[in-house]
Amino acid sequence: MNYFTYREGSLYAENVAVRAIAAAHGTPCYIYSRSALEDAFMEYRQALEGAKHLICYAVKANSNLAVLSILAKLGAGFDIVSGGELERVVAAGGDPSKVVFSGVSKKPEEMARALELGIHCFNLESAAELEVLNNVAGQRSQIAPISIRVNPDVDAKTHPYISTGLRENKFGLTIDEALRIYQHAAQLDNVQIVGLDCHIGSQLTEVSPFIDALHRLLELVDTLAGLGIIIRHLDLGGGLGVHYRDEEPPSIAEYITAIREVLGDRNVQLMFEPGRSIAANAGVLVMQVEYLKSTPDHHFALVDTAMNDMLRPALYEAWMDIQRVEKNAEGQCAQWDVVGPVCETGDFLGKGRELTLAQGDLLAMFGAGAYGFTMSSNYNSRGRAPEIMVDVDRAHLVRPRETLADLIRGETVLPDQNASD
Repeated sequence: MNYFTYREGSLYAENVAVRAIAAAHGTPCYIYSRSALEDAFMEYRQALEGAKHLICYAVKANSNLAVLSILAKLGAGFDIVSGGELERVVAAGGDPSKVVFSGVSKKPEEMARALELGIHCFNLESAAELEVLNNVAGQRSQIAPISIRVNPDVDAKTHPYISTGLRENKFGLTIDEALRIYQHAAQLDNVQIVGLDCHIGSQLTEVSPFIDALHRLLELVDTLAGLGIIIRHLDLGGGLGVHYRDEEPPSIAEYITAIREVLGDRNVQLMFEPGRSIAANAGVLVMQVEYLKSTPDHHFALVDTAMNDMLRPALYEAWMDIQRVEKNAEGQCAQWDVVGPVCETGDFLGKGRELTLAQGDLLAMFGAGAYGFTMSSNYNSRGRAPEIMVDVDRAHLVRPRETLADLIRGETVLPDQNASD
Protein backbone atom coordinates (compact mmCIF):
# COMPACT_ATOMS: atom_id res chain seq x y z
CA MET A 1 0.00 0.00 0.00
CA ASN A 2 1.22 3.51 -0.83
CA TYR A 3 0.66 6.02 1.99
CA PHE A 4 1.71 9.00 -0.13
CA THR A 5 -0.75 9.37 -3.00
CA TYR A 6 -1.97 11.98 -5.47
CA ARG A 7 -5.54 13.23 -5.33
CA GLU A 8 -6.57 15.41 -8.24
CA GLY A 9 -2.90 16.08 -8.91
CA SER A 10 -1.98 17.05 -5.33
CA LEU A 11 0.22 14.88 -3.09
CA TYR A 12 -1.24 13.68 0.21
CA ALA A 13 0.33 12.03 3.23
CA GLU A 14 -2.45 9.71 4.37
CA ASN A 15 -5.37 12.22 4.44
CA VAL A 16 -3.35 15.42 4.81
CA ALA A 17 -2.26 17.57 1.86
CA VAL A 18 1.51 17.86 1.70
CA ARG A 19 1.24 21.48 0.53
CA ALA A 20 -0.64 22.29 3.76
CA ILE A 21 2.09 20.72 5.87
CA ALA A 22 4.77 22.66 3.99
CA ALA A 23 2.81 25.88 4.43
CA ALA A 24 2.56 25.30 8.18
CA HIS A 25 6.12 24.15 8.83
CA GLY A 26 8.23 25.41 5.94
CA THR A 27 10.73 23.53 3.84
CA PRO A 28 12.75 21.43 3.88
CA CYS A 29 10.70 19.12 6.09
CA TYR A 30 10.40 15.41 6.70
CA ILE A 31 6.90 13.93 6.71
CA TYR A 32 6.20 10.42 8.06
CA SER A 33 3.14 8.18 7.92
CA ARG A 34 2.17 6.42 11.14
CA SER A 35 0.14 3.82 9.24
CA ALA A 36 3.09 2.98 6.99
CA LEU A 37 5.31 2.31 10.00
CA GLU A 38 2.71 0.20 11.76
CA ASP A 39 1.78 -1.84 8.70
CA ALA A 40 5.40 -2.64 7.82
CA PHE A 41 6.09 -3.83 11.36
CA MET A 42 2.93 -5.92 11.35
CA GLU A 43 4.04 -7.60 8.11
CA TYR A 44 7.04 -8.97 10.01
CA ARG A 45 4.88 -10.05 12.92
CA GLN A 46 2.36 -11.83 10.68
CA ALA A 47 5.10 -13.59 8.71
CA LEU A 48 6.61 -14.85 11.99
CA GLU A 49 3.33 -16.02 13.51
CA GLY A 50 3.75 -19.37 15.23
CA ALA A 51 7.52 -18.99 15.62
CA LYS A 52 9.43 -17.82 18.68
CA HIS A 53 10.68 -14.43 17.57
CA LEU A 54 11.73 -10.90 18.44
CA ILE A 55 11.64 -8.07 15.90
CA CYS A 56 14.24 -5.46 16.88
CA TYR A 57 13.80 -2.27 14.85
CA ALA A 58 17.16 -0.77 13.84
CA VAL A 59 17.11 2.61 15.57
CA LYS A 60 19.82 4.03 13.27
CA ALA A 61 17.34 4.06 10.36
CA ASN A 62 15.09 6.66 11.98
CA SER A 63 15.46 7.48 15.66
CA ASN A 64 12.75 10.09 16.17
CA LEU A 65 10.99 9.47 19.50
CA ALA A 66 7.59 9.43 17.79
CA VAL A 67 8.75 6.67 15.44
CA LEU A 68 10.21 4.64 18.31
CA SER A 69 7.11 5.16 20.44
CA ILE A 70 4.79 3.92 17.69
CA LEU A 71 6.83 0.73 17.31
CA ALA A 72 7.25 0.24 21.08
CA LYS A 73 3.46 0.28 21.47
CA LEU A 74 3.31 -2.57 18.95
CA GLY A 75 5.72 -4.62 21.08
CA ALA A 76 8.85 -4.05 19.02
CA GLY A 77 12.31 -4.68 20.29
CA PHE A 78 15.16 -2.39 19.24
CA ASP A 79 18.61 -2.82 17.72
CA ILE A 80 20.95 -0.08 18.97
CA VAL A 81 24.55 0.87 18.20
CA SER A 82 25.22 3.53 20.85
CA GLY A 83 24.35 4.63 24.34
CA GLY A 84 22.47 7.56 22.87
CA GLU A 85 20.20 5.24 20.91
CA LEU A 86 19.58 3.23 24.09
CA GLU A 87 18.45 6.36 25.92
CA ARG A 88 16.17 7.26 23.01
CA VAL A 89 14.50 3.85 23.25
CA VAL A 90 13.93 4.30 26.98
CA ALA A 91 12.60 7.85 26.51
CA ALA A 92 10.16 6.56 23.87
CA GLY A 93 8.78 3.86 26.18
CA GLY A 94 10.67 0.94 24.68
CA ASP A 95 11.33 -2.16 26.77
CA PRO A 96 15.09 -2.50 27.53
CA SER A 97 14.66 -6.27 27.87
CA LYS A 98 13.91 -6.30 24.12
CA VAL A 99 17.06 -4.35 23.16
CA VAL A 100 20.09 -5.82 21.39
CA PHE A 101 23.29 -3.76 21.50
CA SER A 102 25.27 -4.00 18.27
CA GLY A 103 28.30 -2.01 17.08
CA VAL A 104 32.03 -2.58 16.90
CA SER A 105 33.28 -0.09 19.50
CA LYS A 106 31.07 -0.05 22.59
CA LYS A 107 32.49 1.97 25.48
CA PRO A 108 32.61 0.48 29.00
CA GLU A 109 30.21 3.14 30.31
CA GLU A 110 27.73 2.24 27.55
CA MET A 111 28.01 -1.42 28.53
CA ALA A 112 27.42 -0.54 32.19
CA ARG A 113 24.29 1.46 31.39
CA ALA A 114 22.93 -1.35 29.22
CA LEU A 115 23.53 -3.83 32.03
CA GLU A 116 21.82 -1.50 34.49
CA LEU A 117 18.73 -1.40 32.27
CA GLY A 118 18.74 -5.15 31.69
CA ILE A 119 18.99 -5.38 27.89
CA HIS A 120 18.28 -8.59 26.03
CA CYS A 121 21.72 -9.16 24.55
CA PHE A 122 25.08 -7.71 23.56
CA ASN A 123 26.13 -8.53 20.00
CA LEU A 124 29.93 -8.80 20.32
CA GLU A 125 32.29 -8.17 17.42
CA SER A 126 35.80 -8.86 18.77
CA ALA A 127 37.73 -10.86 21.36
CA ALA A 128 38.81 -7.62 23.05
CA GLU A 129 35.20 -6.50 23.43
CA LEU A 130 34.34 -9.78 25.16
CA GLU A 131 37.07 -9.19 27.78
CA VAL A 132 35.92 -5.63 28.46
CA LEU A 133 32.28 -6.67 28.81
CA ASN A 134 33.19 -9.52 31.16
CA ASN A 135 35.15 -7.07 33.34
CA VAL A 136 32.37 -4.46 33.33
CA ALA A 137 29.77 -7.08 34.25
CA GLY A 138 32.05 -8.46 36.97
CA GLN A 139 32.47 -5.04 38.53
CA ARG A 140 28.68 -4.83 38.71
CA SER A 141 28.25 -8.43 39.90
CA GLN A 142 26.08 -9.14 36.87
CA ILE A 143 25.97 -11.67 34.07
CA ALA A 144 25.96 -10.16 30.57
CA PRO A 145 23.96 -12.05 27.92
CA ILE A 146 25.95 -12.27 24.70
CA SER A 147 25.88 -13.36 21.12
CA ILE A 148 28.81 -13.13 18.72
CA ARG A 149 28.44 -11.50 15.35
CA VAL A 150 29.70 -13.79 12.63
CA ASN A 151 30.91 -12.46 9.30
CA PRO A 152 30.01 -15.34 6.95
CA ASP A 153 31.92 -13.88 3.95
CA VAL A 154 28.77 -13.67 1.84
CA ASP A 155 28.52 -11.14 -0.97
CA ALA A 156 25.34 -9.16 -0.36
CA LYS A 157 25.53 -7.69 -3.90
CA THR A 158 24.85 -4.18 -2.66
CA HIS A 159 26.73 -0.86 -2.47
CA PRO A 160 30.20 -1.43 -0.94
CA TYR A 161 29.55 1.17 1.77
CA ILE A 162 26.57 -0.81 3.09
CA SER A 163 27.96 -4.31 2.56
CA THR A 164 28.98 -5.75 5.92
CA GLY A 165 29.36 -9.51 5.40
CA LEU A 166 32.67 -9.79 3.52
CA ARG A 167 36.11 -10.57 4.94
CA GLU A 168 37.36 -7.06 4.28
CA ASN A 169 34.55 -5.43 6.28
CA LYS A 170 35.15 -4.21 9.84
CA PHE A 171 32.13 -6.04 11.21
CA GLY A 172 31.98 -9.39 12.97
CA LEU A 173 34.32 -12.34 13.14
CA THR A 174 35.09 -15.24 10.83
CA ILE A 175 33.39 -18.49 11.68
CA ASP A 176 36.68 -20.01 12.89
CA GLU A 177 37.37 -16.97 15.10
CA ALA A 178 33.84 -17.02 16.46
CA LEU A 179 34.16 -20.69 17.36
CA ARG A 180 37.29 -20.00 19.42
CA ILE A 181 35.74 -17.01 21.15
CA TYR A 182 32.55 -18.91 22.00
CA GLN A 183 34.67 -21.58 23.66
CA HIS A 184 36.57 -18.94 25.62
CA ALA A 185 33.36 -17.12 26.59
CA ALA A 186 31.94 -20.35 27.97
CA GLN A 187 34.73 -20.31 30.56
CA LEU A 188 34.16 -16.73 31.74
CA ASP A 189 32.28 -15.93 34.94
CA ASN A 190 30.32 -12.85 33.94
CA VAL A 191 28.94 -13.56 30.49
CA GLN A 192 26.28 -15.99 29.35
CA ILE A 193 26.08 -17.24 25.76
CA VAL A 194 22.53 -16.87 24.49
CA GLY A 195 22.73 -16.36 20.74
CA LEU A 196 24.46 -16.08 17.40
CA ASP A 197 24.31 -12.90 15.32
CA CYS A 198 24.83 -12.03 11.66
CA HIS A 199 24.15 -9.01 9.45
CA ILE A 200 25.51 -9.09 5.90
CA GLY A 201 24.49 -5.68 4.54
CA SER A 202 21.71 -3.30 3.63
CA GLN A 203 19.33 -2.82 0.70
CA LEU A 204 19.51 -6.47 -0.39
CA THR A 205 17.11 -7.26 -3.21
CA GLU A 206 17.55 -11.04 -3.35
CA VAL A 207 16.84 -13.75 -0.80
CA SER A 208 19.79 -15.95 -1.79
CA PRO A 209 22.51 -14.07 0.18
CA PHE A 210 20.40 -14.36 3.34
CA ILE A 211 19.96 -18.09 2.78
CA ASP A 212 23.67 -18.62 2.05
CA ALA A 213 24.53 -16.88 5.30
CA LEU A 214 21.92 -18.85 7.23
CA HIS A 215 23.32 -22.20 6.08
CA ARG A 216 26.79 -21.18 7.31
CA LEU A 217 25.38 -20.04 10.64
CA LEU A 218 23.52 -23.30 11.16
CA GLU A 219 26.72 -25.28 10.60
CA LEU A 220 28.29 -23.24 13.41
CA VAL A 221 25.23 -23.75 15.63
CA ASP A 222 25.60 -27.52 15.21
CA THR A 223 29.35 -27.41 15.86
CA LEU A 224 28.78 -25.42 19.04
CA ALA A 225 26.07 -27.84 20.18
CA GLY A 226 28.60 -30.65 19.85
CA LEU A 227 30.82 -28.74 22.27
CA GLY A 228 27.98 -28.30 24.74
CA ILE A 229 27.35 -24.64 23.81
CA ILE A 230 23.66 -24.17 23.09
CA ILE A 231 22.48 -21.27 20.96
CA ARG A 232 19.04 -20.13 22.11
CA HIS A 233 18.44 -17.37 19.59
CA LEU A 234 19.54 -16.77 16.03
CA ASP A 235 19.76 -13.07 15.11
CA LEU A 236 19.73 -12.74 11.32
CA GLY A 237 20.08 -8.97 11.31
CA GLY A 238 18.29 -6.76 8.81
CA GLY A 239 19.09 -5.61 5.31
CA LEU A 240 15.95 -6.38 3.33
CA GLY A 241 15.78 -3.89 0.48
CA VAL A 242 12.97 -1.57 -0.53
CA HIS A 243 11.74 -0.11 -3.80
CA TYR A 244 13.37 3.21 -4.68
CA ARG A 245 13.43 3.06 -8.47
CA ASP A 246 13.36 -0.23 -10.37
CA GLU A 247 14.37 -2.62 -7.58
CA GLU A 248 12.14 -5.62 -7.04
CA PRO A 249 13.04 -6.87 -3.56
CA PRO A 250 11.19 -9.83 -2.09
CA SER A 251 8.29 -9.00 0.16
CA ILE A 252 8.71 -9.30 3.91
CA ALA A 253 6.54 -12.43 3.80
CA GLU A 254 8.65 -14.03 1.05
CA TYR A 255 11.86 -13.25 2.91
CA ILE A 256 10.66 -14.66 6.24
CA THR A 257 9.06 -17.72 4.61
CA ALA A 258 12.33 -18.63 2.88
CA ILE A 259 14.21 -18.41 6.18
CA ARG A 260 11.63 -20.44 8.08
CA GLU A 261 11.76 -23.17 5.44
CA VAL A 262 15.51 -23.57 5.97
CA LEU A 263 15.18 -23.58 9.76
CA GLY A 264 12.48 -26.21 9.79
CA ASP A 265 11.65 -27.34 13.32
CA ARG A 266 14.83 -26.17 15.03
CA ASN A 267 14.11 -25.00 18.57
CA VAL A 268 15.57 -21.52 18.34
CA GLN A 269 14.19 -18.02 18.74
CA LEU A 270 14.36 -16.02 15.52
CA MET A 271 15.48 -12.42 15.77
CA PHE A 272 15.58 -9.74 13.09
CA GLU A 273 16.86 -6.15 12.98
CA PRO A 274 14.85 -4.42 10.21
CA GLY A 275 15.25 -0.70 9.72
CA ARG A 276 14.96 0.43 6.10
CA SER A 277 12.18 -2.05 5.28
CA ILE A 278 10.04 -0.53 8.05
CA ALA A 279 10.87 3.17 7.77
CA ALA A 280 12.10 4.06 4.26
CA ASN A 281 8.81 4.24 2.41
CA ALA A 282 7.07 5.67 5.46
CA GLY A 283 8.59 9.09 4.79
CA VAL A 284 9.09 11.86 2.25
CA LEU A 285 11.37 14.88 2.26
CA VAL A 286 9.70 18.04 0.95
CA MET A 287 11.71 20.86 -0.60
CA GLN A 288 11.06 24.09 -2.49
CA VAL A 289 12.52 25.23 -5.80
CA GLU A 290 14.18 28.57 -5.09
CA TYR A 291 15.54 29.21 -8.58
CA LEU A 292 15.78 27.63 -12.03
CA LYS A 293 19.08 28.02 -13.86
CA SER A 294 20.00 26.80 -17.32
CA THR A 295 23.47 26.58 -18.88
CA PRO A 296 24.45 25.28 -22.34
CA ASP A 297 24.88 21.81 -20.82
CA HIS A 298 22.52 21.55 -17.84
CA HIS A 299 19.24 22.63 -16.34
CA PHE A 300 19.53 23.17 -12.60
CA ALA A 301 16.67 23.23 -10.13
CA LEU A 302 18.18 25.05 -7.15
CA VAL A 303 16.26 23.92 -4.08
CA ASP A 304 16.36 24.81 -0.39
CA THR A 305 17.32 21.27 0.59
CA ALA A 306 20.90 20.00 0.58
CA MET A 307 23.23 17.11 1.23
CA ASN A 308 23.22 18.03 4.91
CA ASP A 309 19.46 17.28 4.92
CA MET A 310 19.64 14.08 2.84
CA LEU A 311 23.11 12.56 2.45
CA ARG A 312 22.27 9.35 0.60
CA PRO A 313 22.55 10.65 -2.99
CA ALA A 314 25.93 12.31 -2.33
CA LEU A 315 27.34 9.50 -0.18
CA TYR A 316 26.05 6.44 -2.06
CA GLU A 317 25.03 7.98 -5.39
CA ALA A 318 21.61 6.69 -4.35
CA TRP A 319 18.69 7.29 -6.71
CA MET A 320 15.60 8.54 -4.91
CA ASP A 321 12.38 9.45 -6.66
CA ILE A 322 11.65 13.19 -6.81
CA GLN A 323 8.24 14.43 -7.93
CA ARG A 324 6.30 17.66 -7.96
CA VAL A 325 3.87 18.04 -5.05
CA GLU A 326 1.36 19.72 -7.38
CA LYS A 327 1.44 17.67 -10.58
CA ASN A 328 -0.82 19.84 -12.72
CA ALA A 329 0.85 23.22 -12.28
CA GLU A 330 2.45 24.94 -15.26
CA GLY A 331 6.20 25.15 -15.73
CA GLN A 332 9.21 24.36 -17.90
CA CYS A 333 9.71 20.74 -18.93
CA ALA A 334 13.37 19.65 -18.97
CA GLN A 335 15.91 17.17 -17.63
CA TRP A 336 16.68 18.83 -14.31
CA ASP A 337 19.58 18.37 -11.92
CA VAL A 338 18.04 18.95 -8.50
CA VAL A 339 20.81 20.54 -6.44
CA GLY A 340 21.11 22.26 -3.08
CA PRO A 341 22.71 25.39 -1.60
CA VAL A 342 25.63 23.71 0.19
CA CYS A 343 29.05 24.77 -1.12
CA GLU A 344 29.99 21.37 -2.57
CA THR A 345 29.76 20.06 -6.14
CA GLY A 346 28.54 16.80 -4.60
CA ASP A 347 25.51 18.57 -3.15
CA PHE A 348 22.80 17.06 -5.30
CA LEU A 349 19.48 15.32 -4.63
CA GLY A 350 18.92 13.96 -8.11
CA LYS A 351 20.34 14.32 -11.61
CA GLY A 352 18.68 14.29 -15.02
CA ARG A 353 15.11 14.19 -13.71
CA GLU A 354 12.41 14.81 -16.30
CA LEU A 355 10.13 17.27 -14.55
CA THR A 356 7.95 20.25 -15.36
CA LEU A 357 9.07 22.92 -12.92
CA ALA A 358 8.51 26.54 -12.01
CA GLN A 359 10.21 28.72 -9.41
CA GLY A 360 8.51 28.25 -6.05
CA ASP A 361 7.37 24.67 -6.74
CA LEU A 362 7.31 22.12 -3.95
CA LEU A 363 9.08 18.81 -4.64
CA ALA A 364 8.82 15.57 -2.68
CA MET A 365 11.63 13.03 -2.38
CA PHE A 366 10.16 9.59 -1.74
CA GLY A 367 11.68 6.77 0.31
CA ALA A 368 13.15 9.31 2.74
CA GLY A 369 11.91 7.76 6.00
CA ALA A 370 15.13 5.81 6.61
CA TYR A 371 18.69 7.14 6.72
CA GLY A 372 17.45 10.65 6.04
CA PHE A 373 17.16 12.81 9.13
CA THR A 374 19.39 10.46 11.16
CA MET A 375 22.31 11.14 8.79
CA SER A 376 21.65 14.89 8.55
CA SER A 377 24.07 17.50 9.85
CA ASN A 378 24.58 21.21 10.39
CA TYR A 379 27.15 21.59 7.60
CA ASN A 380 27.28 25.19 6.33
CA SER A 381 25.55 26.13 9.62
CA ARG A 382 22.20 24.97 8.35
CA GLY A 383 19.55 24.07 10.91
CA ARG A 384 18.20 20.56 10.56
CA ALA A 385 14.74 20.11 9.11
CA PRO A 386 11.59 19.57 11.17
CA GLU A 387 9.93 16.16 11.34
CA ILE A 388 6.16 15.78 11.06
CA MET A 389 4.16 12.61 11.76
CA VAL A 390 0.84 12.21 9.98
CA ASP A 391 -1.80 10.14 11.75
CA VAL A 392 -4.74 9.70 9.36
CA ASP A 393 -6.00 13.30 9.05
CA ARG A 394 -3.77 15.07 11.57
CA ALA A 395 -0.18 16.26 11.20
CA HIS A 396 1.91 16.40 14.39
CA LEU A 397 5.19 18.29 14.67
CA VAL A 398 7.43 15.72 16.37
CA ARG A 399 10.66 17.69 16.03
CA PRO A 400 10.82 21.45 15.34
CA ARG A 401 13.22 23.05 12.90
CA GLU A 402 16.56 23.92 14.47
CA THR A 403 17.15 27.64 15.04
CA LEU A 404 20.34 29.68 15.06
CA ALA A 405 20.24 29.51 18.85
CA ASP A 406 20.20 25.71 18.60
CA LEU A 407 23.21 25.77 16.29
CA ILE A 408 25.45 27.83 18.56
CA ARG A 409 24.24 26.54 21.93
CA GLY A 410 27.24 25.61 24.08
CA GLU A 411 29.80 27.43 21.94
CA THR A 412 31.97 30.22 23.33
CA VAL A 413 34.51 32.70 22.05
CA LEU A 414 37.95 33.02 23.59
CA PRO A 415 38.41 35.73 26.23
CA ASP A 416 40.29 38.87 25.26
CA GLN A 417 43.96 38.24 26.12
CA ASN A 418 44.42 41.92 26.95
CA ALA A 419 41.51 42.04 29.37
CA SER A 420 42.51 42.60 32.99
CA ASP A 421 41.77 39.90 35.54
